[in-house]
Amino acid sequence: MSKSIAQIKEEFAQAGPQGLPALYAAYGGDPRSGVQNLIKQYRKKEEALRHERERLEQMKTYEGQHADCALICGIDEAGRGPLAGPVVAGAVILPKDCEILYLNDSKKLSAAKRELLYDEIMEKAEAVGVGMASPARIDEINILQATYEAMRQAIEKLGVRPDLLLNDAVTIPEVEIPQVPIIKGDAKSVSIAAASIIAKVTRDRLMLQYDEILPGYGFAKHKGYGSAEHIEAIRCLGPTPIHRQSFIKNFL
Repeated sequence: MSKSIAQIKEEFAQAGPQGLPALYAAYGGDPRSGVQNLIKQYRKKEEALRHERERLEQMKTYEGQHADCALICGIDEAGRGPLAGPVVAGAVILPKDCEILYLNDSKKLSAAKRELLYDEIMEKAEAVGVGMASPARIDEINILQATYEAMRQAIEKLGVRPDLLLNDAVTIPEVEIPQVPIIKGDAKSVSIAAASIIAKVTRDRLMLQYDEILPGYGFAKHKGYGSAEHIEAIRCLGPTPIHRQSFIKNFL
């Protein structure tokens, strides 16, 4: 008596990647459409996983070019453009053999996916550092210098000294560690992508907290960026202590 489709589904569910070829061979001749669709489904998943691993290998190109460096640190920021909230920088050192599937530029990921990847990065990374500059500091020294300051803080908070920094597009002043600026680096380097996610999730979580403390501005929704809703709220309610005065002067 042949196995039911439900039983075969359970076999596939229990089999690891090494066991799938045997199941393909065992059930490849089964005439039932349910079984053939199951095989197609698993083959499609395997193909998608293969493509994802190839994409990740491409994102390790810069890390591979500097493989002689033991500790390679990715640096990125979140929040240079918003009207409110801090600018946050992330610094991440990943182990050389680290695999974090679907790691990418944080802007290309959903909020839910970023949260999952944040937890995985925190679990697998050799070191993570976060730095930030307040809205008042941004007003005091300008957004670019404040971003550099946040990045230097993030490096200091790693707890170890990297041998090399891979930065998203910038060269950070007052840092003696060798640096490689990479244009659109958060989409080209796993280390920078990881830093991008750490910075983005950290900042988004802060803006959610600010939304509870300062209701009416929509911080949970737009995270401080200059949406029409946000600008209207500034005009109606006035600025808050977390608004960047140098960014909102044209709206007041």
